[in-house]
Amino acid sequence: MKIYTKTGDKGYTSLIGGTRVPKHHLRIESYGTVDELNSYIGLIRDQDISANDKDMLKQIQDRLFTIGSSLAADPEKSKMVIPDLYPEDIELLEKEMDRMNETLPELRHFILPGGSNAISYCHVARCVCRRAERLSVHLAEESTVDEKVNIYLNRLSDYLFTLARMIGYSDKVPENQWIPRK
Repeated sequence: MKIYTKTGDKGYTSLIGGTRVPKHHLRIESYGTVDELNSYIGLIRDQDISANDKDMLKQIQDRLFTIGSSLAADPEKSKMVIPDLYPEDIELLEKEMDRMNETLPELRHFILPGGSNAISYCHVARCVCRRAERLSVHLAEESTVDEKVNIYLNRLSDYLFTLARMIGYSDKVPENQWIPRK
């Protein structure tokens, strides 16, 4: 099988279900941004972080493929069975954040991204996740989007922020606190 099809050369692509849309379509932007996020999650997994965090991030990558499939499907025409996102997927993110927050010092300042590559990659992924959420919320105003997709993306950005803090704490990297000028 060839990787190139030449069917997108004129700026259009197909959704799951066969509908052709321009490559700048909001649905394409939505799942493309989720794909970008997934790549950054892979970059975080490649860092020197705990095995537990690596396992959790692999699960997140799987859920992001589920979300991407959901966003890539034409809700009116797709007959393909798409994997489901479950409430337990969202709860897992919340439980992991609660677990990390039991160890972390209380958050008293805004945090500037940085401190190590792993911390910075978490912050980049958090920003891309917020963009994916904004696009998905926008898409939901125009078309059908599983409500759990937007909730998951919202929790995931919080998880990535908390993970950045936890990695720094574990590696004894001081938090980069934002202290506004007076």
